[in-house]
Amino acid sequence: MESLQHLMMGFSVALSLQNLLFATIGCILGTLIGVLPGLGPAAGTAILIPITFKLNPTPAIIMLAAIYYGAMYGGTITSVLINVPGEAASVVTCLDGYEMAKQGRAGPALGIAAIGSFIGGTVATFGLVLVALPLARFALKFGPPEYFALLCVGLSLVMGLAGKSLIRALLMGILGLLLSMVGVDPVEGAPRFTFGITPLLDGIGFVPVVMGFFGIGEILLNAEKAFTGIMTGGGKVTSFFPRRDEWPICITSILRGTGLGFFLGLIPGTNSAVASFMSYIIEKRVSKHPEKFGTGVIEGVAAPETANNAYANAALIPLFTLGLPGSPTIAILMGALIMNGLMPGPLLFKMHATFVWAVIASLYIGNVILLILNLPLVGWWAKLLKIPYQTLLVFILLFCIVGAYSLNNSIFDIGVMIVCRVLGYIFKKLDFPLAPAILTLILGPMMERSLRQSLSISQGDYSIFFTRPISLLFLIITAVILLTSAWQVLPAVVRQESKEAQV
Repeated sequence: MESLQHLMMGFSVALSLQNLLFATIGCILGTLIGVLPGLGPAAGTAILIPITFKLNPTPAIIMLAAIYYGAMYGGTITSVLINVPGEAASVVTCLDGYEMAKQGRAGPALGIAAIGSFIGGTVATFGLVLVALPLARFALKFGPPEYFALLCVGLSLVMGLAGKSLIRALLMGILGLLLSMVGVDPVEGAPRFTFGITPLLDGIGFVPVVMGFFGIGEILLNAEKAFTGIMTGGGKVTSFFPRRDEWPICITSILRGTGLGFFLGLIPGTNSAVASFMSYIIEKRVSKHPEKFGTGVIEGVAAPETANNAYANAALIPLFTLGLPGSPTIAILMGALIMNGLMPGPLLFKMHATFVWAVIASLYIGNVILLILNLPLVGWWAKLLKIPYQTLLVFILLFCIVGAYSLNNSIFDIGVMIVCRVLGYIFKKLDFPLAPAILTLILGPMMERSLRQSLSISQGDYSIFFTRPISLLFLIITAVILLTSAWQVLPAVVRQESKEAQV
């Protein structure tokens, strides 16, 4: 009851005309940032911090938070319409969202993404009010061994992205891991796999790889179609709601995505891309028709989009209650708090209660604003599909080049994108799944860092992973996933190889 009373006080502040205005501005700017490939919520929030310098702390943080979760939805738009993810969490949306757009169902794809994002964000904010302190205490129990074991769970889910061939998926996963190891050793600080190329000291950028694999690789494939158009619906949106028979599936997917995204948001060190990938793979594993994933099933959009928005709101819990930033964007928000003279942590609720509860209330308001802004605009966004593909191709290419360059103002990143474009085209022609490479590219650095830190703590003793209960639980889950995946996939692989042998 005390929390609800504080929340009502927060609403009285957040609903003031000034704070409503800045929440709306933040949602609009965040959506635009999400749409632009290469920016993403972290870069966008960092770029726009200076415009809040002359604001009071409450409207400043309300606007920056709105930019954050607005960007989480904005990246969906280009993922669905032109197969170019605006930010990392939207990569997995390309797999089914773009296929839905090609079938003339861009409206339902964008609609269910907006609805799922609203539900996931709202439920996560409600959880922020009710269970912030006890859950944040549980998250404190996660040390390097627990992070490593959790990431093992994520890595084991590569099999869920196998597509038609387990061997090809594993090869692509290994490729992603190899790419993730380029740069500076996270413990010893020594260069590795850089071949004397200075830009590689920072590693291979995620954005150029994703744009090359998905955006420009798709351009080359569509260029083979003699510009006859790739959208069967012609850009006409008759509805932005799922069909009646799809609602039960969407509701269960949204609920699962909300729970997973909320849980991962409590764990500092994860990110929204992990939440969306895990949510997608879980949906594929529990589905009665997993073979249809990647061909345009609506739950392949609903679950990851819900998970990444639930993650975005839940990630504020460790920040507000413990002063622990769980992701780069949250770290930027933490810096903005400190610049405004506010130190995140338990004392924040005691010394600046009005501010904290106003920001929490603004999360509810911001999710409503995003829903109001995006659902009516679904048809407008889908009109992009009416643009002749010859013209759209040029704009996609331009967006990708600008996005890859603007990340570090580096021509080298454009070169990486071009190389990945060629590889992406070849892999798609050979029917190699790209998603496993992207997943392992995300998880690789985090996993290696946690492994090396764990072994440093235990002085090289691997038993540290089995003597800690949470770590042991995650490793058992990993083993179960691997065994069940092999049991389901290997018979199909054997049958396929026997057919090829007979041919």
